[in-house]
Amino acid sequence: MQVTETLNDGLKRGYEITVTAAELDAKVNEKLAEAQPEVAMKGFRKGKVPMALLKKQFGERLMGEAMQEAVDAAMKEHFDASGDRPALQPDVKMTNEEWKEGQDIVVALNYEALPEIPEADLGKIKLQKLVVEADDASMDEALENLAKNAQSFSDRKKGAKAKDGDQVVIDFVGKVDGEAFEGGTAEDYPLVLGSNSFIPGFEEGLVGVKAGEEKAVTVTFPADYGAANLAGKDAVFDCTVKAVKEPVAAEINDELAKQFGSDDLDALKAQIKERLEAEYQGAARAVMKRALLDELDKQVKFDLPPSLVEAEANQIAHQLWHEEHPEVEGHDHGEIETTDEHKSLAERRVRLGLLLAEIGRKAEVQVSDGEMAQAVMAQARQYPGQERAFFDFVQKNAQAQQQIRAPLFEDKVVDHIFEEAKVTEKKVSKDDLKKAVDALDEM
Repeated sequence: MQVTETLNDGLKRGYEITVTAAELDAKVNEKLAEAQPEVAMKGFRKGKVPMALLKKQFGERLMGEAMQEAVDAAMKEHFDASGDRPALQPDVKMTNEEWKEGQDIVVALNYEALPEIPEADLGKIKLQKLVVEADDASMDEALENLAKNAQSFSDRKKGAKAKDGDQVVIDFVGKVDGEAFEGGTAEDYPLVLGSNSFIPGFEEGLVGVKAGEEKAVTVTFPADYGAANLAGKDAVFDCTVKAVKEPVAAEINDELAKQFGSDDLDALKAQIKERLEAEYQGAARAVMKRALLDELDKQVKFDLPPSLVEAEANQIAHQLWHEEHPEVEGHDHGEIETTDEHKSLAERRVRLGLLLAEIGRKAEVQVSDGEMAQAVMAQARQYPGQERAFFDFVQKNAQAQQQIRAPLFEDKVVDHIFEEAKVTEKKVSKDDLKKAVDALDEM
């Protein structure tokens, strides 16, 4: 095997790999020798078929396998010797396409190498951790929200008009062009006005009604309504109002606590305090992580593989375009151009991604099977009734596994750096923490 360098420009590498005919022939003979003891042919006992006959019978098929294995071995030997790590899958092409048996094979190998990444001095990184305690006001607010969610409704005074937030109990019949349509009829239906649970205009049309009143509410089904026979059409709902009820918040006591699975009010308060502080800690971690990434971005500079930056910039541009055009669900749109802003953000992401990966590699950070299983289960819950299918998809799809593993690995590397860095705590209010989180979206 002979390896000749053809390109060395920045991180771009090119090599010409020659595997001689003698090396290929030796590999074919090796494969035949391995198979000979198990081969039986007419006129010969098992294991006694002559090598020349085996080569005539199977040599051509084995030559293809030998060529692939020889090239793979040559590439492995090259990467082991050079220490290069390709940024993306190398481009491998056979240059003598009209190759015939008995000739050498020549392969062109081209790739972008991952750069040498300088070591970050993690001990010099200074970070501030925001600490928020769940105060009485936050606890009371959370309890009041729970009481609202557990609210009941009681009849308003006779003749009272329905307001937003009230519950009206109604019978209704929906008609299009004077004909009742399937699914448009109900009796004793409890509807909370302002809940937006009906098509636009329906609930608004019932504001001000009284118990015992009959009212026809005219609405237009949205153009994208799920039932094609109703989409975009005008409809009239003949409604009979049986009751108008006002919301009554639940009392904050032990009974409320039991509705939410707690033994008593004190136990519910303890759960709320724990949940609030976990939310605060998560938000504070996001703020500190951004500060860490900013510091690493300033501290460590190195050349970046152009192909990785280009791919990341294209992905950023594509994602942002879809956020600006939510009506376009597919990808059958025109080409999306990348801007200098996209490229700048891509460079930051690629640089930090490579740096965190290198820090994690040197620190021997690993994502355990248990952590992966928990993450897969968490994502599977987003597909009720299809959990098994999701598990099977992930199990068979290496790319899906990597998409789940990558953020887990990054978070573990970030936690490792937090342990090495100089972290000081600062007590702040809930509002100050919110401002710091909101600022992350503005950057």
